[in-house]
Amino acid sequence: MQKVIVASKNPVKINCTKEGFEKIFTESTFVFEGVSVPSDVSDQPMTDEETLQGAINRARNARQHSPDADFWVGIEGGIDELEDGMIAFAWVAVLSNDQLGKSRTSTFYLPPKVVQLIHEGIELGYANDQVFGEKNSKHKGGAVGSLTGGVLGRTEYYVQAVILALVPFRNPEIY
Repeated sequence: MQKVIVASKNPVKINCTKEGFEKIFTESTFVFEGVSVPSDVSDQPMTDEETLQGAINRARNARQHSPDADFWVGIEGGIDELEDGMIAFAWVAVLSNDQLGKSRTSTFYLPPKVVQLIHEGIELGYANDQVFGEKNSKHKGGAVGSLTGGVLGRTEYYVQAVILALVPFRNPEIY
């Protein structure tokens, strides 16, 4: 049995990691554990680069926290301001003792009310809660769930990126 440490205690991040690993490694058995470690970036990463760095930092900090595992996974949600609006996305970094895999989720544009709150210094999760009248949405469906009416939740949204970050581990002979 292989041990996977998720650099978060957020059930969404633990569940999407579990689902991604089990889909890509159907013949393997894993145990998953969430740990609370810092991202060493802003609480609300504001660029693609900062968000990726946060995911990598979380995976590395999880390895320092729990060095006896086989994999460490960092997931960092972020936003970036483009000419035509603000987008939201997340980066996933999967680390082993000899490999790093990374992938980004798809992106979506945030509504003006949410963007305004972010410009006022409020994190996306809290801004989302205010606009949609929700509580702790980042541990549930997140902004993507609120905006799609639950058609796409945060767990499902992250699973593809977890799977794609695992590609180098699934194909070690070519990576």
